[in-house]
Amino acid sequence: MNRLTFHGHATFEIVTADGTRLLLDPYFVNNPQATVGPDHFHDGLDYMLLTHGHWDHSEDAWDLLAATGCALITSVEIAKYVSDVLGHEDAHGMAIGGGCDFPFGRVKMTSAPHGGRIDAPGAEGYTCTPAGFVLHIGETRLYFAGDTALTMDMQLLEGQVDVAILPIGDNFTMGPEDAARAADMIKPRTVIPFHYGSWPLIEQDPEYFRTLVEPRSDVLVMAPGDSYEFK
Repeated sequence: MNRLTFHGHATFEIVTADGTRLLLDPYFVNNPQATVGPDHFHDGLDYMLLTHGHWDHSEDAWDLLAATGCALITSVEIAKYVSDVLGHEDAHGMAIGGGCDFPFGRVKMTSAPHGGRIDAPGAEGYTCTPAGFVLHIGETRLYFAGDTALTMDMQLLEGQVDVAILPIGDNFTMGPEDAARAADMIKPRTVIPFHYGSWPLIEQDPEYFRTLVEPRSDVLVMAPGDSYEFK
């Protein structure tokens, strides 16, 4: 079995059935929800995926790249930044709509309307295209939406996603109502809400979100440290 673990706010870890370890949008040190720190990954990390460069999705990414030497999968702009400025050569750049096969499975990059700033040392001359990812791992297709608005593009994901990980915090991303509409467009088996409750401005009730979505899709509310197993 593969395992998805939530580390608070927008940070997820995936450990595949063969032990490959992936980390999505690492934000630990100043994350009010995190129950582990970046040193949790110093004993081994194979891949990091970054949806965009905002600090609450990447604050610990740069040090973790140096500490672990893991491969990075991200936008071409962030890949160029880590190569040019950080000297990290194992970075695979992608663009919206593109897909690529990796040893652990397939990754496709999806659109995610949001801001493009990269909050990182020496990144003043760089920007990025925010994105989401569809990950095909084992028998399961996971959609990690990133920080996004509701878009008509989500209709294209119908029939392509088993588990949708959707932001519900509002203000910076979709709120509960728009995220529920996204779920209705995508029609996944399971929906996992994220990017809420970290600060008062994005406080939301996930149980209210559940009422907007179920029974059309199951809603899995994960607390930091919770895991979800999938085939």
